Parts: sequence; C-alpha cells; structure tokens
Amino acid sequence: MTDLATLLEVGGPVAALGGGAAYARARHPGVYWSTVGLPVSTVRLLSSYGSVMEACGLTVVPSRLRVLAVKATTRREVRPVPPRRGIIRPTTTGLRVRLRLAPGQEPADVAASAERLRHAWGVHAVYVTTVKPGVVELRLVGFDVLRRVRMPRKLRPDLLRVPVALREDATPFVRDYRTVPHQLTLGATLSGKSMYLRHLVAGLARQPVALVGIDCKRGVELAPFAPRLSALATDPEQAAELLPVLIKEMEDRYDLIKARQGIAPNTPDKEITSDIWGLSEHERPMPVVLFVDEVAELFLVATKKDEERRDEMVTQLIRLAQLGRAAGIYLEVCGQRFGAELGKGATMLRAQLTGRVCHRVNDEASAKMALGDIAPEAVSAACAIAPELPGLAVAGDTSGGWSRIRTPYLSLGDAAETCREFAHLVPDLPALKPFRPDVPVRPPVETPSPVVWPRPVTD
Repeated sequence: MTDLATLLEVGGPVAALGGGAAYARARHPGVYWSTVGLPVSTVRLLSSYGSVMEACGLTVVPSRLRVLAVKATTRREVRPVPPRRGIIRPTTTGLRVRLRLAPGQEPADVAASAERLRHAWGVHAVYVTTVKPGVVELRLVGFDVLRRVRMPRKLRPDLLRVPVALREDATPFVRDYRTVPHQLTLGATLSGKSMYLRHLVAGLARQPVALVGIDCKRGVELAPFAPRLSALATDPEQAAELLPVLIKEMEDRYDLIKARQGIAPNTPDKEITSDIWGLSEHERPMPVVLFVDEVAELFLVATKKDEERRDEMVTQLIRLAQLGRAAGIYLEVCGQRFGAELGKGATMLRAQLTGRVCHRVNDEASAKMALGDIAPEAVSAACAIAPELPGLAVAGDTSGGWSRIRTPYLSLGDAAETCREFAHLVPDLPALKPFRPDVPVRPPVETPSPVVWPRPVTD
C-alpha cells in the first residue's frame, strides 16, 4: 500500500510534465524545441555522429599515416574516417554545424543523405549548403517553421530589398529587386497571393521608391494603398494610357545616362551596358516598381479593337521587362492563371521575368508555366500545396534553385495604414501626376461629448 502511494505521488508530476511537453510541442513548437528538442538532438548528434556517418556512407578509408599512428599507439581497430565536425551552434529553430569533407567527398554526397540524418538525429529537416570548397554547413530545423510563420527579428532593411516570407530552412526569403529585377507571382483564389503582395507594398512603402499599380479588378487589391501610389490604373483602358508614359519615362532615363556618361546620343538602347546606379546620388532618378495584378485581364479581348490595344500593351510590358532594369523600373506581375493560351506575347513576357513564385494553383499547366522552364522538379511541389495552408508557395529563379516559402499574416488595414504613414515619400514625377489616385479623406473619429451634470441649486 505504501509502495502504491509512493508510485502515485511520483507518477502524478511525471504525467503532468509529459502532458505539458506534448502541449508545448503541438501549440508552441519553438518553446518545446528550446527546452526539450534542442538538448535531446544535441546529445543524439554528439553520441552517434561517427556511427551515423558510417551508416550513411559518408566515411572514407583513413590515410596510411593515420593507420600507422593508430597501430603504433593503441590496439584499437582502424575505422573509416567521417567528415571533421565543427562547433555546434544552436538557434531558435534548430542547429547549425559545419563539416569539413574528407578527401574524395563532395557536397552532393551529404545532401543525398539529408533524409537519413534527419531520422537519425530526430529533427524535422536537414539542409545542406556549401560554405566554401571542402566545407559544408548542416542546418538542422527542429520543427515545421512554415506551420506558424515567425519572421526573424534581426533583418536589415535595404533599398529595394524586402523580406516577405520565411523559407522552409528558417531563413528569410528576401525580394531583392537589384538582383532579381522582375518576377512572376501566380496563385489561385485564397492561395495567399494577395498577402504576398501586401508585404511587398508595405515593405517598399518605407523606402524612397515610386510605386505604380495596374489593377484591372477595378482597383480592389491596390486601391487601399492609394496614399503611397504614384499612379494607379484600374481597367485596361487606363492601363493602355499609363504604359506608354512609363515607356517614355524609361527612354528619358536612358537619355540621362547617355548625357552623364558620355555616350553618343545615337547609340541604340540595347548597346548601353550601364544603368542609373552608375549616376551620382543627386542625379539618380527614383526607382519605380510596377505592380500588375491579374495580368490575364490585359490579355483578354472581346472585339478586334480590343485585340489591337492588347497587342500594344503586351508589347509595352515586354519592352519594360527587357529594358526597364537599367532605367530603374522593375516589374511585379501577378495573376491566377498564366499560360500560352492567353495570347501572343505571353511566353515572351514570361521569359523576361527572372523570379518565380507559385502559390496553390488550380491546374498543373499554370505550375508548369511558372516553374517548368527553370526547375521542373518544383512543379510537383507546387501542385502538392494544400488549400489549408494559405500563403505557402514555391519560389525559384532562373538559376534552377527553388524552395518552399510561406508569407506571415498581414491584414489589409495594417498594410494600408503603413502606406498612409509614409505617404510623404511619394516622389514628384510630373509624367505620372495625371494617374495619381484619389486619396479618400479619412472620416474624423467621433469622440463622445463630455457629460455635464447639472449644478446643484443653492439658495
């Protein structure tokens, strides 16, 4: 009876501790990783490193000098040599450790064993990156960071660089317009494409950049950001008037580059290899980012007259994509569907869009149109995105690399408030003034009038 009472006294706290750990793992994975997962995975890695590397085939035959030294000093069996391990660096989402590859090994050997290492050390995922020749870094992620996105706190903002999402390896996905000037973003309804666009607009609103929008859904997506927009077209007719103005602005900037850098005035634009960033800061024009939402609306036509207008707009978009980077004009093309059946020029326009972000789409053809020409293996990952995970997407570029990302939640009201807060940063571009959207006046907040109590009547 005494033993039973003692067992109950001990078992109660243990059960409570186990239940608390299970709750933290399900609801607060970051807390669970810091308190339980990190120590356990570190012990597993330290205690089983050599045997795991040998089981994964990541060991090599030791050198003759090492064999002679071991036989001369000890009677131990000479075992294969694993990659030399560096210091284990814990993070809030996992572990980092560098490995110096043994002679004859390559990073692809370690990357091929990433799934085995994940199971051996009890982590959510293992990613391999090359630091320098002969050295790779293992990034061990302790839990699914895309289930509940928390952006890293230490992010350095820079001109035309906006952190918009989190990668599956817990690193931020940064939209860098200087590196990837133009991008195609696809996503079906409720896939998170609008959330991605909000982060871009809110991030660029804080910077000295001109924001221009074409939203053929009557402006329902971009109109809330009107205080920070330099121009907004809400239908194809207005877009047909705005695009030639941007083309003229681009040509004027090329003339400025020619004049300031001593290039002959009759030099063709395609032979100019410099850009506005070669100009001095006081002469450099303001960068322009053009957002095109629902790009398919620019391709759809109903009459012969609309077809001529469509061809002209598509040609102008292609020209901006081909020549706009050097003039500091960048494109962010968004849509639900993008394929060759949209019409003439669709494939040519896509070829100029270096970056690709594909959210959940309704058909495999759209995923192939977004990612098939740069990373064919990413198409299946894009088609496997579940509707229950809005904001999840596959990001890639023409280098062939791709990764899964997810955008954190940002309400439309917060993004619009950011645009109102930084409305004073709207640059003075005379050519775009006719297209400046009307900014609605915010109604004054009604404050309740103070209650005045009647004074007591005194004799």
